[in-house]
Amino acid sequence: QVQPVESGGGSVQAGGSLRLSCVASGYTYRSKCVGWFRQAPGKEREGVADIYTGDGTTTYADSVKGRFTISQDNVNTVFLQMNSLKPEDTAMYYCAAGLYCSGRYSGVFRGTTADFPYWGQGTQVTVSS
Repeated sequence: QVQPVESGGGSVQAGGSLRLSCVASGYTYRSKCVGWFRQAPGKEREGVADIYTGDGTTTYADSVKGRFTISQDNVNTVFLQMNSLKPEDTAMYYCAAGLYCSGRYSGVFRGTTADFPYWGQGTQVTVSS
């Protein structure tokens, strides 16, 4: 059973940084796509970034490119380093795992929630102005 588990959320002021972690173990395939999504109150869930664990290829949404960095360790943990945070980054952040990353070689996040069968419970990020 694959169950991503997120940690690292919290409250920061605008311009600050946070690092989220996601442990996504139990996946049958050694290589997988691990993505981060976020959902603000009253808004749809949107993709932020993803990484293909087989070769470290990453993609980002335009709204976070240059501020957020997704990375992985050598085992099962994926990180989302968030710098220069803005109040509009406030949301519940979810880690998700799937078989492949859409737009993998474009650098642009193109995944949808349907591409990721496995989801974590979420971790709250609040950025105050």
